[in-house]
Amino acid sequence: MLSARSLFQEIVENDDSYQLFCSIAASGEAQGGWENARIAALLPESMRDLAPKVTRHGADEDKHGRIFNALLKKRGLEPVAVPPETDYTMLLEQRGIGLAHEKLRRDQRLTEEDVLVYLSHSRVTEQRAADQMDMLVKYFGDHPEVGKAIRMICNDEDNHLAYCHEELLGLAYAGHGRTIQRTLRECALAEIGVYRDVSLAVMDHMGRVLKWPGAKRAALALGIRAMYGYERAGGWRRMVDLRMPEPERRNALGGPAEPAPAF
Repeated sequence: MLSARSLFQEIVENDDSYQLFCSIAASGEAQGGWENARIAALLPESMRDLAPKVTRHGADEDKHGRIFNALLKKRGLEPVAVPPETDYTMLLEQRGIGLAHEKLRRDQRLTEEDVLVYLSHSRVTEQRAADQMDMLVKYFGDHPEVGKAIRMICNDEDNHLAYCHEELLGLAYAGHGRTIQRTLRECALAEIGVYRDVSLAVMDHMGRVLKWPGAKRAALALGIRAMYGYERAGGWRRMVDLRMPEPERRNALGGPAEPAPAF
């Protein structure tokens, strides 16, 4: 029977698939770290108070990249090149979602609208990350090799999501509500398509590495497309609502990033 637990177990137990999985994850986190560092440096003067939180957001993602690379090193593996069709961050940028890397490379202040785009894009993608990490903690939080890393990253992703909710709500109350809701909707509808395409590409690569039979690969592809159908029909709405975080998650990025543990 196909399940998230059995699939991830197969991936973790095989060196080649584990190497690809960790490499994809590390690359995405490193890109996110760079993006947030540049955004923090380019914030408009009217929003400079956000800089410590944006910096913390980027530092956390850099830390996650180091964690995935440490997991590889622990098994005696090196990172491998990430196939472009599995590069979630790059594909979102190609769809015009988030702030373009070309803009972030320039030494030019961002606008307030740019910051709304950044926070809205982050709210959508952090929802995806938090959902995925919740699932992994449920099934593998006690795994002797990856459990500790998964639990730490899951807590960070929950903090990132809470931060996005809190900051966007504050900006909505300040009069930016319509722009935020429009941007959230655009990001969510684009993200679900990119996530489908990346999921199909990742499972295709894993299928070849793990020599899955055609029927299994077809069933997985069907499941991914069915999930996209559900999200396109209305499931995307969970990615655009805004709610104040629980008290313990408020000001979630108000302090320094926690150091990455040794593995």
